[in-house]
Amino acid sequence: MSATQRVNRSGLQVAQQLDSLIAEQVLPGTGVDLDEFWAGFAALLADLTPKNQALLKQRDELQAKIDAWHLEHKGRAIDAATYKSFLKEIGYLVDEPAPFRIATSNVDAEIAQLAGPQLVVPVMNARFALNAANARWGSLYDAFYGTDIFPEEPGLEKGSSYNPARGALVVAKTAEFLDATVPLAGASHTEVIAYAVGVDANGQRQLRVLLDNGGNTGLFDPAQFVGSVGEDNPSVILLRQNGLHLEILIDADDPVGAAHPAGVKDVVLESALTTIQDCEDSVAAVDAEDKCVVYGNWLGLMKGDLEERLEKGGKTLTRRLVADREYIGADGKPLVLHGRSLMLVRNVGHLMTTDAVLDAEGNEIPEGFLDAAVTSLAAMHDLKGTGKLRNSRTGSVYIVKPKMHGPQEVALTCELFSRVEQILGLPANTLKVGIMDEERRTTVNLRACIEVAKERVVFINTGFLDRTGDEIHTSMQAGAFLPKDDIKNEVWIQAYEDANVDAGLAAGFRGVAQIGKGMWAKPDEMKEMLEVKIGHPLAGANTAWVPSPTAATLHAIHYHQVSVADRQTELAQRSPASVDDILKIPLLGGRNLGAEEVQQELDNNAQGILGYVVRWIDQGVGCSKVPDINDVGLMEDRATLRISSQHIANWLHHGICSEAQVMETFKRMAAVVDQQNAGDAAYRPMAPDFEDSVAFQAACDLVFKGKEQPSGYTEPVLHARRREAKARFG
Repeated sequence: MSATQRVNRSGLQVAQQLDSLIAEQVLPGTGVDLDEFWAGFAALLADLTPKNQALLKQRDELQAKIDAWHLEHKGRAIDAATYKSFLKEIGYLVDEPAPFRIATSNVDAEIAQLAGPQLVVPVMNARFALNAANARWGSLYDAFYGTDIFPEEPGLEKGSSYNPARGALVVAKTAEFLDATVPLAGASHTEVIAYAVGVDANGQRQLRVLLDNGGNTGLFDPAQFVGSVGEDNPSVILLRQNGLHLEILIDADDPVGAAHPAGVKDVVLESALTTIQDCEDSVAAVDAEDKCVVYGNWLGLMKGDLEERLEKGGKTLTRRLVADREYIGADGKPLVLHGRSLMLVRNVGHLMTTDAVLDAEGNEIPEGFLDAAVTSLAAMHDLKGTGKLRNSRTGSVYIVKPKMHGPQEVALTCELFSRVEQILGLPANTLKVGIMDEERRTTVNLRACIEVAKERVVFINTGFLDRTGDEIHTSMQAGAFLPKDDIKNEVWIQAYEDANVDAGLAAGFRGVAQIGKGMWAKPDEMKEMLEVKIGHPLAGANTAWVPSPTAATLHAIHYHQVSVADRQTELAQRSPASVDDILKIPLLGGRNLGAEEVQQELDNNAQGILGYVVRWIDQGVGCSKVPDINDVGLMEDRATLRISSQHIANWLHHGICSEAQVMETFKRMAAVVDQQNAGDAAYRPMAPDFEDSVAFQAACDLVFKGKEQPSGYTEPVLHARRREAKARFG
């Protein structure tokens, strides 16, 4: 790669490509002066970079003390009280704050009041970003028809064209959903031969239906009727349950509608209420060129003009953000509903630096600082309404901040956001923060973390993968960990999940902020998801991550079935989860693993690492559906990589396996991954020339150098190796 051309801005050396993007595309229309922006950012860096470095040093110092404590107590069972006292003594575990309530204001309803699915999408991929933003509404017919909800038995195949037999199953299951969600008075939706809109004695519009027995009725709860498109012969009936809307689409001339007694061609659900446009774990952005793609796409979303052209069926299609949805309300007045998912943006954490901007001494600057400044600047187009579409209607920018360790790091984020607001001339607390509860020190101090951000916090969530990766790294010297699947069944994980909800409810999140749960990682296993992911709203979470727009539509069913607001009221009465349970380390203890069990775990981990890393390093794909060792497609990002690499590193350190065994496993699994990707013309095989494969070497680094990686993070290795691959292959 050629040397990066740079422009001097207030003593900072800014990559030419980034400088042009900001000066020519981001700044115009915001009212922010170019020189003042860079001067303010340079001052921010001068003040906050030393604080960031001190906090990163504190991470290392605390880790060293924990390592030393475990080595000192090696061979002895961990005494819980002694261990907890030690963590308090070194400042790892802080005192819980006095009871408080968050005071966040100007929060959009999708976060504050509604409960529903959340997508996370790499903003670096414009097509994915647009698809996710447009996933606010989704076809239930398509979700049932096109997934494994119904097995493809003989005669029920999806086929290349519409299969009426399979379609009949879809229509029947949809009617079951309607009967459970928006029931009729004394009848079933299966008996309807016409949907219509009538007017009651008070002039209020209401749903009326004609039944196959000649009778007619309305909704069991007439208040569930919200509006329609059309008066005498409506093409859309708009209903609502638990705050979520659904549409019954009517068109007797449509091939599907023609087969339905009432001409129903589809039922559309309000699906992905919110979407996190991700600059972090799901992207592979390692230099100024990549960061400009990330920022440019986010800018397009905030301006409302992002477009992506693609070839499909021999035609060129243009993807863009969809418009809002218009109806006639129950009161007879025009009604407009948001057509798109409310978008949040996930910045990177405090660890990584970027060469997109160098300081006066030629050092890379904290990447998260640049993210905060540029993504907020871009969002000013939405705040000022310069585009034809709006994201936030309350004047807020929602920034999810990952990988923070404890309340001091959350406080730094709040100070960072405050400084950015000053640079951009924004009112205080315009920039809202989402706190990802995925690091152990944040988990055990979550209430303190929330308290320091109580005027801008809008989101907390849990995530098994990153959280377990940090659990392993933090307690690396404590002993060998259980196999990954067994870790999920230990006391600490349920305590962690419950404590997150408890902390949010105690701090007054209900009606103000989101409590989230983690990703369903199997995008092709929708039947299983529909059966089990209802556990997330039942746990008190008003959002949870899903891997696709289709999954969002199916998961939306759960929020019709469960009133999360009522569930949160119930859960607020329970005894809070115990930090003592969270601190129970999921070690093997006295359990002996057989050779076959060890090898099976290594095979699974190594194959997953290689399958993800090879696409990240060679193709710059940060998130994708990666086939596992059994060829089941799993959504993978850096979180899955972190837990797998740390797990092998832990077993290596404690002698559960040998370095030679791990290397043999990696080489054998590389051939498996090569075969799984044989149909990809852009794929570069790792075997048999392992020394020449940058991707293979990156995978080895993650494990064999895993113990030394800061907090077990994968970014330092991945970024270095991706830059190497770009230099070699372009």
